[in-house]
Amino acid sequence: MTRTLDLTGRTVLITGAAGGIGSATARAFAARGARVVVTDVDHEAARALVEELGAGYGFGYRLDVTDPDEVNAVFDRVELEVGPVDVVVNNAGIMPIAAFVDESAASVRRQLAINVEGVVHGCQAALRRMTPRGAGAVVNVASAAGRIGYPGVATYSATKFAVVGLTDTLAREYADSGVVFTCVMPSLVNTDLASGVPQHRLLRTLEPTEVATAIVDGVRHRRRHVTVPNWLGSMNTLHSVLPTRVGDSLLRRLGADHQILDSAGVPERRAYEKRATGEGAGC
Repeated sequence: MTRTLDLTGRTVLITGAAGGIGSATARAFAARGARVVVTDVDHEAARALVEELGAGYGFGYRLDVTDPDEVNAVFDRVELEVGPVDVVVNNAGIMPIAAFVDESAASVRRQLAINVEGVVHGCQAALRRMTPRGAGAVVNVASAAGRIGYPGVATYSATKFAVVGLTDTLAREYADSGVVFTCVMPSLVNTDLASGVPQHRLLRTLEPTEVATAIVDGVRHRRRHVTVPNWLGSMNTLHSVLPTRVGDSLLRRLGADHQILDSAGVPERRAYEKRATGEGAGC
């Protein structure tokens, strides 16, 4: 039986940690006694969370995950100023909503840079430091849209499929390294990223704390795949074995073929879309 990982005193670095799932995850790890390194492109928000976590639990750094040199520099600073990084949570991500043909080239590039390249940079920085020690845990936050593509977020879904594939591949490539990989795939979460998207009659929108709890449990129990809610994994499996026409018909009957797409351009998303597409500060 695999022993549960004790998080007391462990150093946990989280990207995109200033809000949403990231900040909830920071609080969840701190509650387990971990030293939490809060990184975010919004340094002021990161510092506010560090103050909330308190001395000995929170440490804040500005980090743009799209810059590999900055990622490595921050990892180096953390190792010097806080200690060896035991857990990395690659959480930073954005989700603009648009009909695919209407999506700008800038939006596509930004999603690929943050959602895919940012995770790659985080994984590489973690592995360079963890493999010599023969221990560590890397969590990549993907999405339910990384298993089933949803209209309205075609590029986002493509990036999350990439994160799922990356995590599984690295888990096999580094199976004997002592580094454990976990891929977390939540449904819609009540954060700015999902603002304006209506509740689905069968699948309620999650709270960030629910995803944070699943992330912490995934690390503690060394799980490869974590779906939130848990039963979503069974639905993904069922969809993957159904004939394509049957699976697509099921999604249409559930309204999942337009739930997100219908939210494109709604007033509730304007502030988030401005940030996500790079027109405003932060992600």
